[in-house]
Amino acid sequence: MDDNATVPREYRVEELAEAAGIPVRTLRFYRERRLLPPPRREGRIAWYSEDHLARLRTISALLERGHTLGGIAELIAAWEQGRTLDGVAELLGLEGALAIPWSEETPVRLSPQELADYFGEDISPENLTDSLEIGYIAVDGEQVVHVSRRLLDASAALVREGVPLSAVLAAGREVRNHVDAMADLFTQVIKSHVMGDLTGLTPGDAHRIAESLHRLRPLAKNIVDAEMSLAMDRKVRAEIDTWMRSHTEPPPGTHGDAPGTAHDRDADAAPGPAGDERPQRPCPPPLTPEP
Repeated sequence: MDDNATVPREYRVEELAEAAGIPVRTLRFYRERRLLPPPRREGRIAWYSEDHLARLRTISALLERGHTLGGIAELIAAWEQGRTLDGVAELLGLEGALAIPWSEETPVRLSPQELADYFGEDISPENLTDSLEIGYIAVDGEQVVHVSRRLLDASAALVREGVPLSAVLAAGREVRNHVDAMADLFTQVIKSHVMGDLTGLTPGDAHRIAESLHRLRPLAKNIVDAEMSLAMDRKVRAEIDTWMRSHTEPPPGTHGDAPGTAHDRDADAAPGPAGDERPQRPCPPPLTPEP
């Protein structure tokens, strides 16, 4: 089984509305207007996929561009029938390519007490403000929503190891800046060499791009993970080597040789010619002719 394969996520109606940033009643209205494909049903429960989430985001993007819901319905119908209208086919066609998010992070809802249980006395107004600014947490009514279960658990583990939460957040801010730069780099490479010019995008082009992006997701993650691991090996080894040298070099003003060592024996040897204090090798006995 492919370790990089991901299980497609499914949403209940409330979860889908929250992920899309719209009220549940708006989602149901879109469904009644047939702007969304039918959900998968399991008994009385309707399950929505990442494709539904992508469609909702597409609808929001079209609304922001001034399209009406009636016009959006016509555009979607035209696209599904293989026709293009108003030059927005590329936006509709790429919804499948962009349906599955690159992130697999799961948000965590916490009460103030549950958040305190994670970080104890490190919970302070300053640290909460920093967490809000970085985007780690958001306030939703009486609850706190952390953006990522993995980041929450990792931060709490660092605090348990003795790293102050303020230091964790400062490092997190720096990490965010660096990974944003890496994401910009990957995005430009993909845009230049995979997606190309999206003008006049056909359904076949959209399908090709969708397949390419699906293959690229695990590759980007693997590259970052491998480079990070190699960098940590280099940096940790360099720190260990520096520590070893600082604890094994002789103190200043000493030669580092114990009494009776080769250094002392050489010092007791007879000096050589004037100006040359190197010990002289003994001369071999003279050769005498045989009788």
